[in-house]
Amino acid sequence: RPRTAGRPQLEGGPESPEEAAGRGGRRLRTAFSAEQIGTLESSFQRHRYLGAAERRKLAGRMRLSEVQIKTWFQNRRMKLKRQL
Repeated sequence: RPRTAGRPQLEGGPESPEEAAGRGGRRLRTAFSAEQIGTLESSFQRHRYLGAAERRKLAGRMRLSEVQIKTWFQNRRMKLKRQL
């Protein structure tokens, strides 16, 4: 099967990350854009923890899932802890 230009080949075959996750496989790492990281960082500077409503609002505005937002905040708090 030929590779499509501009579209990276997924590990393990041509299935989407959602299909792989549905079968018990690992989801591929999310590559956040610079704009998304800037928005997340500025939100993190205001408050280290997000409530459910704020997470929903941020996820909708950034076109990411709530789980991605939640995970990013968890990882960012751990990064801060390591730095301190």
